[in-house]
Amino acid sequence: MKLQHIDNGNDFDFGRISVDYAKYRDIYPDSLYKKLITFGIGKRGQKILDLGSGTAVLPINLSSTGASFTATDISENQLKYGELIARGKSIENIRFKVCSAENTGFVDNSFDVVTAVQCFQYFDSDKAAAEIRRVLKPNGLFCKIFMDWLPYEDSVIAEMESFVLKYNPDWSGKGFKSFEFSFPDWAVGRFEIDTVHSYNAELEFSAEAWLGRIISCRGVGASLSEELVRDFESEYRAVLSKYPEPLKLKHQIHIEIYRSNKTP
Repeated sequence: MKLQHIDNGNDFDFGRISVDYAKYRDIYPDSLYKKLITFGIGKRGQKILDLGSGTAVLPINLSSTGASFTATDISENQLKYGELIARGKSIENIRFKVCSAENTGFVDNSFDVVTAVQCFQYFDSDKAAAEIRRVLKPNGLFCKIFMDWLPYEDSVIAEMESFVLKYNPDWSGKGFKSFEFSFPDWAVGRFEIDTVHSYNAELEFSAEAWLGRIISCRGVGASLSEELVRDFESEYRAVLSKYPEPLKLKHQIHIEIYRSNKTP
């Protein structure tokens, strides 16, 4: 995939790192899932479409709510590992489909809820919003979630970003500052805002888990050559050895829930 507004238009592919992604990217805290349920995402009987699902982290973690899920992604390899994880946990209420967020192939009014976790920035926002509204039932909900580390509040994270930039100077996933909401252009005429909620969380990682999480990020494993990834892993592993475990790293989680303005 190449997007001009991301990493200076350089190519990246999460499907290259599905093994590490499946192992190290189930990182969202329990508090996120509890908040989603409080906000009405995951009710018994809901049909939920998860876009850009990767290894189906959200559907797997909400699978016990009584909702049914469809996990979609453009990467067949990502979904394959999601299926393996779901099968290993004996989860039966998730189906999987390879498709883009802009053209899912589902019929109109198919879902009560559409979710997109850590992925909306990779979509054509206007086309995806139109598709989301189309497949949602009248008054259906679109839940957009993003979690990012806070380099200006956490020296370990700031140091990590400097190492990623050393190997990938075009990486644009750096320098996140606390998010401030404004109603997006893609939602105008399609959605009303239902819920906006941001909060900070200190997440715990072993050094190995944090190293795996960074290797499986877009700026490293999804874009660099195998040789450069090995060099990065060796150098950054040595850096992490100076820190006591577990690492307690500052993140911000942002939840936006939109309600479709379609009427029955």
